[in-house]
Amino acid sequence: MRNSFDWTPYRRSTVGFDRLFDFLETSGSGAENYPPFDIEKLADDHFRITVAVAGFKSDEIDITAQQNMLTVSGRKAPAAEGEGRQLLYSGIATRAFERRFQLADFVRVERADLSDGLLAIDLVREVPEAMKPHKIAIGGNTPAIEDKKAA
Repeated sequence: MRNSFDWTPYRRSTVGFDRLFDFLETSGSGAENYPPFDIEKLADDHFRITVAVAGFKSDEIDITAQQNMLTVSGRKAPAAEGEGRQLLYSGIATRAFERRFQLADFVRVERADLSDGLLAIDLVREVPEAMKPHKIAIGGNTPAIEDKKAA
């Protein structure tokens, strides 16, 4: 189901919120809910995404981090003939999947672990020093201006 709300008037009166509006427009687009996942905050700048991937081995899962998008996909290897396995009922979902996560600016994937059918992906937000807020003195002499006067 496509979101039918028109965000155009709001786009014109805001600066820097383009990705927020893009997210609002694409949310609720009927994406599947498989595999299920949790997102938890471990510390101020540390997060973990846990994806339930029961039945998948580590070589059947692909994790790709590209710009502000994290993609987790899985494809089950075809069963070898003569494996000696005869399923009477198959309730463990092993269908192929692809799950995408929008990452905020300056978030990078630190590590990923697969244990007990849960894929844990640790994320860290590292804001560059130049991008961190800094205090500006009002009416005071700034070093850059003083350096120009001395030259």
